[in-house]
Amino acid sequence: MTDDLLSNYQHVIESLALITGSKGAFEVRVDDTLIFSKKTIQRRHAEPGEVLALFREIVGPDVPTYPESE
Repeated sequence: MTDDLLSNYQHVIESLALITGSKGAFEVRVDDTLIFSKKTIQRRHAEPGEVLALFREIVGPDVPTYPESE
């Protein structure tokens, strides 16, 4: 997931933090918006590419992916 995000949107991600949690808690936030939560929203592991797709929805279609932004 981090590879997907950074390889596609490294030009717009100011910081990325991985914080360990207890009992397999897994959450993804963009700024203060929770976009994926294994613990409270989806209640499952993320599918391949799912978090990247959710991130794309947040940043919007006008933001190109990294190789295209040059």
